[in-house]
Amino acid sequence: MDGPVARVTVRVQPGARKEGVLGFSDGVLRVRVTAPPVEGKANAAVANLLARILGVRWSQVTILRGVRSRDKVLRVEGLSQEESEERLAVYSPADSPQK
Repeated sequence: MDGPVARVTVRVQPGARKEGVLGFSDGVLRVRVTAPPVEGKANAAVANLLARILGVRWSQVTILRGVRSRDKVLRVEGLSQEESEERLAVYSPADSPQK
């Protein structure tokens, strides 16, 4: 394994009506995915969503902990911890602009 690696803690709401990021606070990214929590579909959707918002390939995102839980720790290859936190800061309640 070469290059930077980041870890991101995520709280997932599977089977949601709409996919998206609910916010980032206290080091936890809250997301919702439309995929049901069956046969790894929600896990794949979470990895895909995180890859899109961080600007990396989905193959660079793996679940380290929480495969069967709503609370997950994901590993992101190709980004340092600081880079990932900077990219996720836009979802922080204090920093997010009202749209």
